[in-house]
Amino acid sequence: MDVTELQAYCLAKPGAWPDNPWDHEHPVVKVGDGERGKIFAFLGAGSVGIKAASTREVADEWLDRFPGEATVMAYIGRSGWNTLSIAGKIPDEDLLDAVDESYRLVVSKLPAKYRPVGWDVSASTG
Repeated sequence: MDVTELQAYCLAKPGAWPDNPWDHEHPVVKVGDGERGKIFAFLGAGSVGIKAASTREVADEWLDRFPGEATVMAYIGRSGWNTLSIAGKIPDEDLLDAVDESYRLVVSKLPAKYRPVGWDVSASTG
């Protein structure tokens, strides 16, 4: 899997849209309207930052499963965010599952009126 394929997967989610708030080569992917939009994927050439879990302890399971391929994300890792290598030993299916879970966790925290239609179905089916 490469960043282009992963970006297409992210953008296929209901309400997902690309943003580039820090002028990077690859965008972040948000869900929700405009200023209320929340990031669920930080795309990079060789990695993706995702909300791995609600707690750091649960997110650490990724670190145990894929040492060196999964790391705690700088600055926001304490909130359950991890960086996963997309060109390494993590199977594509696991990467897509991680994006699905990140999307689900982020959308579920949006006020109900800002959640996109169909989000709960797509979170588990891609």
